[in-house]
Amino acid sequence: MRVIVTGKNMDISPALRDYAEKKLKKLSKYVKQSVTAQATFSTERGRYILEVTAPLDGYLLRGEEQAADPMACVDQVVEKLERQLEKHKTKLLKRGKSPVQAPVEEGPEASAEKPDGNGMIVKVKRFAMKPMSPEEAVTQMDLLGHDFFVFTNAETGLVSVVYRRKDGNYGLIEPET
Repeated sequence: MRVIVTGKNMDISPALRDYAEKKLKKLSKYVKQSVTAQATFSTERGRYILEVTAPLDGYLLRGEEQAADPMACVDQVVEKLERQLEKHKTKLLKRGKSPVQAPVEEGPEASAEKPDGNGMIVKVKRFAMKPMSPEEAVTQMDLLGHDFFVFTNAETGLVSVVYRRKDGNYGLIEPET
């Protein structure tokens, strides 16, 4: 596993970079092929934030944590990513598929345009949508930890949305043709 550690509006000390790389490389026991993980540190109101993303077998593995200590951020993110990888591996084994991970170009990531108090769009995200089944979209949504996921339905070729309902089930929104 290759780990790229960067800082957003902050300098990363060599000790912190080495610690983050060492901890994140431990995740390589879950993957069989080369994967590049992007770790980005930032600070906000005196707290450190670490966001880690890694494309994995057609899915985007993502974890984000905040703490007063940057080393604690690394530990918390690694624990979160290990849980996600274990869950992903279990799902693949239940489906009878081999948990083979392969590098993929930049993966999809669900995004929301969140209005502030004035109803203005304050953030725009663009992402590539790979065709997938609604079941794959639900799995991707769970791995990302989001409440909804926009994807291209492989069966219909149309843009669809899966979302988590309050009762714990999932919903699918499809456009009329």
